[in-house]
Amino acid sequence: MKSISRENPKALLVSVRTPDVQDFEADESLNELERLVTTLGFQVIAKQFQRRPSTSGATVVGEGKLKELAWFTGGPGLIEAANFAKKTKLSERLERESQEEAEQEVEDSADLGLANEAGQPALKEPEELAGVVVFDCDLTPSQLKNVEKALGCEVLDRTGVIIEIFSRHAKTRAARLQVEIARLNYLAPRLRETGGASERQAGRGSGESELELDRRRIRDRVTELKTELEAVQREQVNRRAQRSETQSVALVGYTNAGKSSTMRALTGSEVLVQDKLFATLDTTVRALQPETHPRILISDTVGFIKKLPHDLVASFRSTLDEALNASLLLYLVDASDPTFRSQLEVTHEVLDEVGVEDTASLLVLNKADRLDDAEKKALLREYPEALLISTRRPEDVKALRERIVRHFERDMVEEEIFARYDVKGIIGEVRSSMRVIKESFENEGVRLTVRSGATELARLKKRFNL
Repeated sequence: MKSISRENPKALLVSVRTPDVQDFEADESLNELERLVTTLGFQVIAKQFQRRPSTSGATVVGEGKLKELAWFTGGPGLIEAANFAKKTKLSERLERESQEEAEQEVEDSADLGLANEAGQPALKEPEELAGVVVFDCDLTPSQLKNVEKALGCEVLDRTGVIIEIFSRHAKTRAARLQVEIARLNYLAPRLRETGGASERQAGRGSGESELELDRRRIRDRVTELKTELEAVQREQVNRRAQRSETQSVALVGYTNAGKSSTMRALTGSEVLVQDKLFATLDTTVRALQPETHPRILISDTVGFIKKLPHDLVASFRSTLDEALNASLLLYLVDASDPTFRSQLEVTHEVLDEVGVEDTASLLVLNKADRLDDAEKKALLREYPEALLISTRRPEDVKALRERIVRHFERDMVEEEIFARYDVKGIIGEVRSSMRVIKESFENEGVRLTVRSGATELARLKKRFNL
């Protein structure tokens, strides 16, 4: 007997391929979706796709494909006829194309080795029913409701999956607040489709009143969360201002590109490192080790992903401010991933969206230990200014550290400072914020030759009247 496993949920993935998306892009996106749902603990038992003129329509996919998907879930494969009574011009056009779609479904099934001699999909009996169906696109509230009724199981879209991952991985107060705001904004328009029995009552009555009450509660809760988040962000701004004169590096890149492992290698901090998407959501700031003078701070940031929900981009704007205020950006990519070029484009797009521009940057081709010599040479020819590393190799980490230090020393100036013994704090300030090249002790003070940024030197002279 087929059953849905509660301990190890099974997932069916669905890709809706529109004319504006090429097959290889759809394949990459579907593979990424598999990694996303795996991060949530689901086991993918099958992947299905259908070519459609658009993602509009009552059920996103055609009626034939809907029945085929229901075979994986044990659902009825159709929704009430009343849902199809009010047809738009688009849905009528899609219906006229139904024959063409049916033929395409047979072709798609044949490509997957699923067609029988009669030309009809001949699917192998699944060992276990899918407990959740995940679409690699966004679904409207009504589409979500219709598809769930037809398939008889939980249905998620890509945004819902990402928000759920963020909800599970947020650890700090700021991250939890940001994710909760995005989750409630996502949930609010879907209350009618996912609510209780009172919300499904017909006509004007307690159902509608209860629904409106729930939505009002969500609006009030979002307002409350935003107020709380503003207070947290003010604290973050103050902390950021305190270190604004410190040289800083922000690690940016696609999720799972290796930012956290690079952070740990450069700073020696015990940050979380997992081979999962969005394992890190919270910003971590640590000093480069061995420590330099002046200090260089390294900050990790939330990873990016294609089709990242705009609410989440907005919610994590304060997190991405670390990149906005950084002196140097390290663009981390997983060089062993053949799709890293498109991932790098996504990173640039998101940073542009939050206002990061004209900041010095270095491309770091990470996970070089997964490449052969020919692949390494090809990448270095393609990106001659990039640094090819593996955080598993100490010599590579050392080379990256030296590259960072050289970047900041490039604009340093060398100057001699005489620190009198009777001026309190000046020697400690010099040692903590500048590199001391040479020093000699005299009767009235210490003569120091230092290397530092012009701004730091000017600030020191003004503070101690030098």
